[in-house]
Amino acid sequence: MTAPAQRREGGGPRFGPGAMMAGPPQAKSLNFKESSRRLLRLLNPHRGLVWIAVVLGITGVGLSVVGPRILGHATDILFTGIVSGSMPAGVTKEQAVAAVRADGNDTLADMLSAMDLHPGQGVDFTALGNVLLIALVVYLAASAFSLFQFRLITTVVQRAVYALREQVELKLSRLPLSYFDGQQRGEVLSRATNDIDNVAQTMQQSLSQLMNSVLTIVGVLAMMFWISPLLALIALVTVPVSVWVTMRIGKKAQPQFIGQWAATGRLNAHIEEMFTGHSLVKVFGRQEEAAATFREHNEALYTSSFKAQFISGMIQPAMFFIGNLNYVLVSVVGALRVASGSLSLGDVQAFIQYSRQFSQPLSQVAAMANLVQSGVASAERVFELLDAGEQSPEPVDAPRLPAVRGEVRFEHVAFSYTDDKPLITDLSLTVEPGHTVAIVGPTGAGKTTLVNLLMRFYEVKGGRITLDGVDIATMHREELRSKTGMVLQDTWLFGGTIADNIAYGADGATREQIVAAAKAAHVDRFVRTLPDGYETVLDEDGTNLSAGERQLITIARAFLAEPSILILDEATSSVDTRTEALIQQALNSLRAGRTSFVIAHRLSTIRNADVILVMEHGDIVEHGSHDKLIASGGAYARLYEAQFAGTPA
Repeated sequence: MTAPAQRREGGGPRFGPGAMMAGPPQAKSLNFKESSRRLLRLLNPHRGLVWIAVVLGITGVGLSVVGPRILGHATDILFTGIVSGSMPAGVTKEQAVAAVRADGNDTLADMLSAMDLHPGQGVDFTALGNVLLIALVVYLAASAFSLFQFRLITTVVQRAVYALREQVELKLSRLPLSYFDGQQRGEVLSRATNDIDNVAQTMQQSLSQLMNSVLTIVGVLAMMFWISPLLALIALVTVPVSVWVTMRIGKKAQPQFIGQWAATGRLNAHIEEMFTGHSLVKVFGRQEEAAATFREHNEALYTSSFKAQFISGMIQPAMFFIGNLNYVLVSVVGALRVASGSLSLGDVQAFIQYSRQFSQPLSQVAAMANLVQSGVASAERVFELLDAGEQSPEPVDAPRLPAVRGEVRFEHVAFSYTDDKPLITDLSLTVEPGHTVAIVGPTGAGKTTLVNLLMRFYEVKGGRITLDGVDIATMHREELRSKTGMVLQDTWLFGGTIADNIAYGADGATREQIVAAAKAAHVDRFVRTLPDGYETVLDEDGTNLSAGERQLITIARAFLAEPSILILDEATSSVDTRTEALIQQALNSLRAGRTSFVIAHRLSTIRNADVILVMEHGDIVEHGSHDKLIASGGAYARLYEAQFAGTPA
């Protein structure tokens, strides 16, 4: 059975209700371009579907772009029919135009000469109906292609985010314990949940819209040049202005989005921390301080979110203003071109629609700037997690130990949590197979660090540790930890039944084996009093049980795993004196024939250990049996006297 280290001694960082923040917020600016590229590379495994979505987008946008041209033709049919119906029958178009020009109205004559007039005939409703039917079919087809495209984009994005979540999950399993010591749990959870959700939302909402906006701009621009190069050039004048405005505003908004998601992580970390330690907060009356810290983080999140949304929100009104200027210019010049006969009314109507279509995607792209910036800021936080330094890779040809005798050697081991504060400098120790080694010493002496090094939760900085003569650095961590059982002072239970929690370290355990382990650890006696017995469902962290009951379950878990090496880190600290005596009897039988490391502050529980190590400042200052150490009158004797006489050591 293996278990994560829940706490440690010796100078490493600690977090709890009193440690509110891990450090200042991230200060470096976001590498927007590189992070965006890396985010898009998540779509590489689905290139085929992306290209199909692009084809569908091109088809759908192409049809929607053709629509205004068709409607412009319908306008020409309607307008020409009305004008033709107002003219006397029996005259030709040329005669009618000549009559208007003879009246001195040259502008109207020029306009009429450009039209397909049939004097005396009204509106051709059959032709008009056919054109409108074609427009309806075109728009329906465009909508259908867009719907299929959106479905494909949704599939691609959700698969990509699914893979991203898997990458984060695998990364968390490869990160060293030191990474989690340097991060608040809420901050890590925020990156793995909130930030990934924000990335998914950004990609889902922006990818399809950005693709269609770019295709629309290209298609509309082509149609505008086809209708009137002059009007197209006038419309293009506003593009550089739009790009410049978007970039200027976006550059100011991006740091605020970085601050927004960093503040979100800190707020989540504080909330998680306060919820986990809410009993302790109430016991010490720190509710006001906790609330004040919450308000501080909440205020920081409010400020950064307000600035990010307000600044980025200025883009869309600015784009609307530029688009309206473009609309006015096109309308005025278009009207002059119709009056001169250079364009038909339908062409101008179509061009005005195209002008709107041209400015609309530009406004959409600008409006999505805040969403994209927020998503990329979250993506970079996730990428920082994925890029964090991992624990050393597993060796290729790792030795296996099918039968472990249990000889453990520490050979000139050196270790420190930080380079400037050495903890263990030169520790050598030999533990014979089947022996019980008790480790005692003041808080921060390095007791838990010693067993963490044995479990390879941390790697030694110097020397080596061997198990049955094999350097544990050459073994797979899973192989090493499968031989080791650990019972910690801080219990860990998951949301599930009591039986499932006991069987956590033993795959395929039968109910009989679970009950036998529970009886050995004195769990059975209180489980029988519960309405659902072993099927009682524990809530998160097992808070519907007492601290002592939770610790008994973790001891039963170690019984069932039957490890070759046993580590007990204050394993009976949360049980009463009577239960402690029973547990000691059970642990004595569990330790029989196994190499055991016992970390204890209650010296009465280790009197029968084969050897007792006294540690101070990362060094073993004394070792020997209980009687020998008491007789020597050294550090152990002072600890023992202080504990039972009630005086300081």
